[in-house]
Amino acid sequence: MFAGDHTELTDLNFPMRHPLRHSVRTLGLLGLLPVLSACNSLAQMSEIGRPPRMTSITNPTLAASYRPVSMPMPALQPPPDEAASLWRSGSKAFFKDQRASQVGDLVTIIVDITDNAAFNNGTTADRAADEKFGIPNLFGIKGKIISSITGADSLNTASSSDSSATGKITRNETVTLRLAGTITQVLPNGNFVVMGKQEVRVNSELRELGVSGIVRPQDITADNTVTHDRMAEARISYGGRGTLTQLQTPRYGQQFMDTVLPF
Repeated sequence: MFAGDHTELTDLNFPMRHPLRHSVRTLGLLGLLPVLSACNSLAQMSEIGRPPRMTSITNPTLAASYRPVSMPMPALQPPPDEAASLWRSGSKAFFKDQRASQVGDLVTIIVDITDNAAFNNGTTADRAADEKFGIPNLFGIKGKIISSITGADSLNTASSSDSSATGKITRNETVTLRLAGTITQVLPNGNFVVMGKQEVRVNSELRELGVSGIVRPQDITADNTVTHDRMAEARISYGGRGTLTQLQTPRYGQQFMDTVLPF
């Protein structure tokens, strides 16, 4: 009984507490704006007179954002024992395979994305209506008496509507990358989790390339390369930081106002 009453009171109070919680969260974000602006300004001031610093090479599995990949796996089956056999279960040839096969091995990832999309939509609607209603005679009475009282056309209505709409979407995207990645994990079914990161600095602009995903060992070619369309759960990023990026990125205040303003 008391549990039911407590549930009803909680449901009734929830709409009253939700706006307050939202207001407190908004005030907290407003309080963080000066801190974020100061940190951004200090980061920019530290690179005055010098190009953007490159990050040091580190173990990607030690990063705070690293999370091991967990995928559905089949049940493990022990390899059969074959006496007096030179063939080792799991080997792809009698000789050592030079392709990446263990954690820490390198594999070249080729990204070649060419995306074209075009949509054309057109809609046209036209409607016209004309209605006339009259009383030419009433109980045998007709002529000028009826016409003078009601008129030959007592009701005359006309309506028309016209609607036309067109829409067009054209998108062209081309991304071509080639960089080496590292096998960070071997899943129980033999698939590889590959992560690659590359930084290129030209003058005062630093470009960051990142690729990660899951590949099958048989999809790695003889020259130790794999294409992006053979990667599952692929994550491809191409960005950067520097003078040009700062000029093209809106300020924190502008981003906040664009988010909260309803118009």
